Amino acid sequence: MEEILEIRDGCQTPEQLLKSKAFTRYLDIYKKQFIKELQARVKTDLKEEMVHKIDYIKSIDAASFISILEGATPFSGDELMKHRQSMMFLDGLFHHYRTKSYTRLVRLHNEILESNITAENIKDKVTDKANVLSDLIIETRRILLIRVGYNEGVRRTKGLDCHPSVTAGEMSGHYVKLPGDYSSLNQVPLTTTADMRTGVYYKTHANKRAYPFFSLSHNPFKNDLFKPEEYVAIPFEIGAWNILCYIHKTRGYIEIEAGLLNLFPFSKVENVIEKQPDGIFILGCPHSDMKDLGYYHDKENDLLVGLIPGLDDCQYFGYGKKPMLTLHNVLSILKGDLPLHCGATRYVVRFDEKTNEPYIFDSLIKADDMGRAVLGSEDKKINGNGNGNGNGNGNGHDKEALYFYGTETGAFACLDGFSEHAKMQMEGREIGYNKFAGTNARQIVPVTDYAEISTGSELDILLYLNNYDLIAPGQNCMNVDIDVDEALDHFRKGARVAAGSTQTHRGKVEISYWANPFPLLKDKEWKTLPEHQDLCDMFEKIEDKFFTQIKKRVKQGKMKIGVAHSMLMAGVYENNTDSELKKHSFDNRDMVEHEGPERAARDMISLIKKAAIEKRKIAGNDVKEVSITIATVGDSRTGKSEMAEKMEGVLNMSLI
Repeated sequence: MEEILEIRDGCQTPEQLLKSKAFTRYLDIYKKQFIKELQARVKTDLKEEMVHKIDYIKSIDAASFISILEGATPFSGDELMKHRQSMMFLDGLFHHYRTKSYTRLVRLHNEILESNITAENIKDKVTDKANVLSDLIIETRRILLIRVGYNEGVRRTKGLDCHPSVTAGEMSGHYVKLPGDYSSLNQVPLTTTADMRTGVYYKTHANKRAYPFFSLSHNPFKNDLFKPEEYVAIPFEIGAWNILCYIHKTRGYIEIEAGLLNLFPFSKVENVIEKQPDGIFILGCPHSDMKDLGYYHDKENDLLVGLIPGLDDCQYFGYGKKPMLTLHNVLSILKGDLPLHCGATRYVVRFDEKTNEPYIFDSLIKADDMGRAVLGSEDKKINGNGNGNGNGNGNGHDKEALYFYGTETGAFACLDGFSEHAKMQMEGREIGYNKFAGTNARQIVPVTDYAEISTGSELDILLYLNNYDLIAPGQNCMNVDIDVDEALDHFRKGARVAAGSTQTHRGKVEISYWANPFPLLKDKEWKTLPEHQDLCDMFEKIEDKFFTQIKKRVKQGKMKIGVAHSMLMAGVYENNTDSELKKHSFDNRDMVEHEGPERAARDMISLIKKAAIEKRKIAGNDVKEVSITIATVGDSRTGKSEMAEKMEGVLNMSLI
């Protein structure tokens, strides 16, 4: 597997760059990869060409390019020919660096621990360092090309982005508060801020998850075998908890770093040095196998430990994201909160001064994939804009209400169900994976901010997402008139038609308890999994507590619960015949995943406005705006992200 490049040199001039350890290191990486590919072709008819090419590549070193930079010009004759050959090789290296490498530019900054230094100060320095390096690489290449006479034609400087994949600000890992049994982790420098190149697509060995992340009876972490120099460490704040993620520098795993940085917020430094983290997660451990895949509750050290072994089949972004969300969910259950595999959005609804009609002024994403509900707000300070309070007028929160908190500032979006308009909005901000894999191409894009996901919002509407039943035009896709117990049955069954992005079968109905296999508590027959018996017992008590309260809220007219029909996978559902699709006004099976969620989105907008009117009436009709927070529960490809995207399109709140 090709190696990554870590840059710690501080170069200011082309000469310093060409004489740096980082340049020599990358030259070696490129030569090894080039020779490896040529050796695979030695047995062809072009054996002689391959052998001589390999010999030439082996002869190249940094001095080959330093002599071009420092030599007396103009070059001529054999010397010019030799330098031009070197430059052709260097240009290949240059474009390989831009498009194929994974590069980390690192700046050590223990000064972040000083009271007068902020994360923003460090971030500015990190960004400046990345910009300087990119400009220096482009300038060095330009100077070398000019010196050998390859300076004709149009320059294309702006299209040649040479920023590192990730530029990281790091502090010593010795400051992290960890139990003695995990002492080797303290030797990994801790990333506390980063600037990364977006608009980039990486390729990983796997394109879907095939293995569940379940509870283990043993601790998978091996303190004596852990090699700190082989890992990067990032502290993530996921919900109310701080989880340290250690990623192995193996190609195929290290690329997951960029996506995770685009998905989860950083923990504050003080949260991992003044108190112990709530969990640790090891991604890509080369000293582990499948029996170590999962999580372990180290009760003695009060720590959740998750691990993914360093196997090719686990090189997929989902093995980075879902295990950490599983740790979040386990911690939620242990605390007594209700974890929800859902999308959630807070809609700010205002009322026209003349007509008194409601209109949606803004929408703010609280969760793309996972969150939790708590009884009564955890927030110390309640805002007066309807975010985090029960009545929308700043008079405090409702202690009897459910409050929702999110986990991710980004979205792990499957592009299959998105419009070209939505894809265009993502362009330039995304970290993508396996773009040309056919199906399940994914990208991570920022969709909200930390303040929104970390502030509790009163949960007004809780819906289960049915993604396969057809709803005729004119019928409402939002069914909130059902009994609470009937709605609870939908949540427990967790039925959906699969897209085939995990081990599921595309087009068939799959069932997972509460649509939340992170971790899966019950099997398809609703029998509790033995490894999760204690956790399931706790969850059932939480469910009973929350639904007792939900019944009261629904009866008081303060909350709605039911089923939303997104129809996202109705086109691939094996029981939906062509005649049934036509009967429900779908002419093209392939377009159902676009048209179905759009119909559902329009009905969702009507539901939001209706709920806003009712909430305003309870609060007092003089209230100028209220917030309506909706959580839509469902597993992969049920329409969580897709419906939100269609609503954005229907409301047309964006200029592009």
